[in-house]
Amino acid sequence: MADLVPVIDVFAGPGGLSEGFSALGRREGKPFFQIALSIEKDIFAFQTLLLRSFFRQFPQGEAPDEYYSVLRGEITLKDLFLQAEKEYVHFLEDAKNAVWHAALGSGPDFDEELDARIKNAIGNKSTWVLIGGPPCQAYSIIGRARNSGNNNYDPATDGRTHLYKEYLKILAKHKPSVFLMENVKGILSSKLNGENIIHKIIYDLENPSRVTEVHDNVNYKIFSLVRHEEDDGINRPKLKPMDFVIECENYGIPQKRHRVILLGIREDLYSSHPGILEEKRQYSVEDIIKDMPALRSGLSREKDHGTLWRRRVKQAFYKKWLYDTRRIATDDVYHEIRKIISTLNIPKADRGGDFIPRCPAVTDDLSWWYIDPRIGGVCNHFSKSHMIKDIHRYMYVSCFGQVHGRSPKLSEFPPDLLPNHKNAESGHFDDRFRVQVWKKPSTTVTSHLSKDGHYFIHPDPAQCRSLTVREAARLQTFPDNYYFCGGRRQQYSQVGNAVPPLLAFDIAHIIKNYLENTL
Repeated sequence: MADLVPVIDVFAGPGGLSEGFSALGRREGKPFFQIALSIEKDIFAFQTLLLRSFFRQFPQGEAPDEYYSVLRGEITLKDLFLQAEKEYVHFLEDAKNAVWHAALGSGPDFDEELDARIKNAIGNKSTWVLIGGPPCQAYSIIGRARNSGNNNYDPATDGRTHLYKEYLKILAKHKPSVFLMENVKGILSSKLNGENIIHKIIYDLENPSRVTEVHDNVNYKIFSLVRHEEDDGINRPKLKPMDFVIECENYGIPQKRHRVILLGIREDLYSSHPGILEEKRQYSVEDIIKDMPALRSGLSREKDHGTLWRRRVKQAFYKKWLYDTRRIATDDVYHEIRKIISTLNIPKADRGGDFIPRCPAVTDDLSWWYIDPRIGGVCNHFSKSHMIKDIHRYMYVSCFGQVHGRSPKLSEFPPDLLPNHKNAESGHFDDRFRVQVWKKPSTTVTSHLSKDGHYFIHPDPAQCRSLTVREAARLQTFPDNYYFCGGRRQQYSQVGNAVPPLLAFDIAHIIKNYLENTL
């Protein structure tokens, strides 16, 4: 570990960025980066980080059996750490030192401890990397829409708007060689006091000392990972804010996730453009989750069991929306529903669980990333419960997706399936129910999955449900041996808030090459 480049991950979430950096070279026994410190305020994400930090203390393939016992639900996380205190005490201590349950921006006392922890994590290394993305709720389009209805909301006083300044403090005080900042695409259209936030953020990142109390000047050059900048003669980039947007589906991620990612190199270390991501084949939902154990949805507000579920779902065929002359369902969709109803069976895995002893495959060229045979099955794979009306909607939407290769608008719903809402036919909520399509990358996986699954309907009509935590995690490119702590709601939130680890892996490769070639 002595020769590894330290990485400090702030606003770490469940560790998507960290996973990508730590995985680089690990399988070959030649890791390049070490996750020296991850900082996260959410207690459940922190527990996820701690468990993964423990896993990373061991060489590839040498994690203890007890780690996999946690994934299989045979022992608890507490049991694992009690055992580790006896047999793997040094590994456990190193894991605990590498994660910190804390909230950036908590005050002067916190700042002192933060500085001390960063210095301890870096040690005597002159080369290190800072990664992380300040919370995005204040910048996201959905967040702004939600706040727009609050007359008392003032973005200038929303602490989340200014959390990126905590990132600036670290840059100014500790001067990492390279930094990586990630945020939502909505930040490009966010304004504060009439000024585009993204312009101010880039301006501040170029010289973080001018907006902090640190007077020791440090400058950074900011780069896009998908566009080469044009040199204007004074070596400054001519990039538009949109040039920093990474459309993940074009870079090997099975998801249409579009995020702003800024790469910064300390100016005194700059010698050439660090390079950009290489475009890859597009992976579809089918490539990634087709082989996952089939599950039925749960029945909300009813005594839930498989026989009743089958009877309730079959009722969809006899609903008037299939026979009513006003029905909008095309004959092809009608016949698809009829076929599903006539062959409907209760899946062997029923509703799933914390662990299912069947190892699901994935597209062959990504099996190296996802699959770990030591698990012996799949974890975090349990279906949600839905109201029967929603289950019928899910069947209709998924059958529509099978036939048309897209999700239907509400205007294409049979009348009897329209939500009982005065705005249902206004056109403002036309994509209220969205099925994922087998042959395409998924839509953006978000933390909204923790609330309902209407935007994340499984493409198989026979399952009549939304995605599980593990399916969402696969679309986010978390390896199957990455376990998420907390209840299912907390697990969904962690997955939705993360950066795809496989994207981080490719970005880490660019940074590794740059550091090796210039330092």
